[in-house]
Amino acid sequence: MQIFGFEIKRKKEQELPSVVTPSPVETGSTVINTGVNAGGYYGMVMDLEGTIKNENDLIRRYREVSQYSDCDGAIEDIVNEAIIADEEKNSIEIVLDDVKISEPIKKKIIQEFNNVLRLLKFENRAHEIFRTWYIDGRLYYQILIDENNIKQGIIELRFIDPRKIRRIKNIKKERNIVGIEVVKEIEEYYLYNDKGITEQTTQGVKLGLDSVVYTPSGYVDQNSGMMMSYLHKAIKPVNQLKMIEDSLVIYRISRAPERRIFYIDVGNLPKLKAEQYVTDIMNKFRNKIVYDATTGETRDDRRHLSMMEDFWMPRREGNKGTEINTLPGGQNLGEIQDIEYFQQKLYHALNVPISRLQQQQGFSIGRSTEISRDEVKFNKFIVRLRKKFSMLFNSALRVQLIAKSIIRADEWDDIVSHIKYDYLEDNHYSELKDAEILTQRLQMLQQAEQYVGKYYSMKWARKNILRLNDEDIEQMENEMGEEKEQYIAKAEHDGTMAGAAQTAQQVYLQQNAPAGTNEAPTAAEEPVDKTNEERLTKVTKLKTGTWPN
Repeated sequence: MQIFGFEIKRKKEQELPSVVTPSPVETGSTVINTGVNAGGYYGMVMDLEGTIKNENDLIRRYREVSQYSDCDGAIEDIVNEAIIADEEKNSIEIVLDDVKISEPIKKKIIQEFNNVLRLLKFENRAHEIFRTWYIDGRLYYQILIDENNIKQGIIELRFIDPRKIRRIKNIKKERNIVGIEVVKEIEEYYLYNDKGITEQTTQGVKLGLDSVVYTPSGYVDQNSGMMMSYLHKAIKPVNQLKMIEDSLVIYRISRAPERRIFYIDVGNLPKLKAEQYVTDIMNKFRNKIVYDATTGETRDDRRHLSMMEDFWMPRREGNKGTEINTLPGGQNLGEIQDIEYFQQKLYHALNVPISRLQQQQGFSIGRSTEISRDEVKFNKFIVRLRKKFSMLFNSALRVQLIAKSIIRADEWDDIVSHIKYDYLEDNHYSELKDAEILTQRLQMLQQAEQYVGKYYSMKWARKNILRLNDEDIEQMENEMGEEKEQYIAKAEHDGTMAGAAQTAQQVYLQQNAPAGTNEAPTAAEEPVDKTNEERLTKVTKLKTGTWPN
């Protein structure tokens, strides 16, 4: 069957001979081995009973687990932390600072990225899209392009239920001269069936790799090769929590009320007559009033004896007479440590801080040293999720840029590793951490200021104390030079004081005085080191009027 859709690729490269089958760990593809049989024909074997069936069952189980109230609360914490909704700012923006391309191309890439967000309706459905990807562990979109007008780009991104599509990796092998099977060719495509892919599925439509946007979770079972959701670890804690809650409710209902035990003296009556006598006494004194929710009235409901009601026991002659005792209700019904334990276990399995389980505990904004380790781990977990989720934009943006002839297919491989996405931050920990680091560096620089120019150079201080790289240092030099020129030009233009240019020069000389001195340096002073020597050279040129424009 021909592949339906399209595929963007360069000239097909010859597969290098190897006896090792490529691993589907990165994509979680279903592997099909096409070997050579005795008759010389190719036979295809696909494990529909195992892998695909279990994958559908996992997706169904993930969705059931996500509907549980405690698990849903933890998922909401994760999604709300990863995707921030704001009325003024976009939830996500593309960053091309490290991409080595021209500015017009960058503007076009940013424009096409915004078109991809529009096709996904991301600003309105960002929360639902990320939640679906997190629960199912995969996300599929079909790319629809007008083949008669490819340069128009993507027309629609249509969602595909992950239970109806699979990524297939067909590995074709052949025997070499010595009779060993080696990998000859690898064919990858998507298999789609509108009725769902189950163990009975034998047919489907092949879709090209570039006609489908596939975003896996990256969490793969090393034994089965199946792509799993991050909810996989929560399946067992959720089932345990359900069971312990149900058992607690049953115990409370059955043991909460106090019941009475009626011992009825039956004398020497035979067994049948004794039982009949006890039943008559029970019906005579027992009148159960119940509420009918349908009519809103109360009625007399005489039913058989149940464990929720009083006990009526016969007593033979020779024992005590008729007696009524009270059976106490269950004790310690307010103890819920078991439920809290499994709730904490569930949050721990989902990497959500336990502190978020206590809703009455407020959120405090303090120093980063006061933030718990769980919050730090949670922030790192959210960053990893965002990086995995960004594959959705990379796949769609690649097709969009190549279809509109903005870049070539080989150019995409060079720039994709430098493309970054800036998600709107809501975790205050990151901002606190950056602010405190900068404060500590500035304090350290202030303490070392008296030694700069004497024992340490300014360049060393910038690199080791302020942690600036060569590009940052060069940028700061250029910006300070521009600011100096602007200050001088402004002083000369305003004419607010006599000798404005000379005053600006003096200010600059004072600001660039060597460390440990309170006066501006003069041209006659001897430099302490190379840094001061360069600085004094600039000062001399500035004084003599030979400073370059």
